[in-house]
Amino acid sequence: MTRILGIDPGLLHTGWAVIDSQGATRHYVASGVILPSAKLPMAARLATIFRGVDELCATYSPDACSIEIIFVNQNPKTTLALGQARAAAIVAVANRDIDVFEYEPNKIKKALTSAGHADKDAITKMVRLLLPMAAPKSPDEADAIAIALAHSNMMRFTL
Repeated sequence: MTRILGIDPGLLHTGWAVIDSQGATRHYVASGVILPSAKLPMAARLATIFRGVDELCATYSPDACSIEIIFVNQNPKTTLALGQARAAAIVAVANRDIDVFEYEPNKIKKALTSAGHADKDAITKMVRLLLPMAAPKSPDEADAIAIALAHSNMMRFTL
């Protein structure tokens, strides 16, 4: 069995999910969102993400972490800020010697829905179909579950 921590990074909403995976069988463990205050300076928001992910690692002891690779937005400043949030999460995981696997959004969507350009609604429906016990309360949480599921699907064929 492999315990997977899925992370959908964001400066204001970092979605996370923990699933157990063994072969084609997956079990939902937990999920949620880390919510740094928008009023905090950048460094404090990044520290909130780091501490939140570190606490998740301590609580759930994942064997692997899957995280979304960011794509370049129209606004380079937004892309850079999102990259910093992603880095805070990656460092928290790597600091605990947990392997990190990075996936592009289209590969995550394709691994879950067979369509690389699936919309958020299709992702949420597939998450609920594959893990009926999961009840994501936000798109960030649903995306994190999808990221963990995508890694589960991909590791069956690559590891």
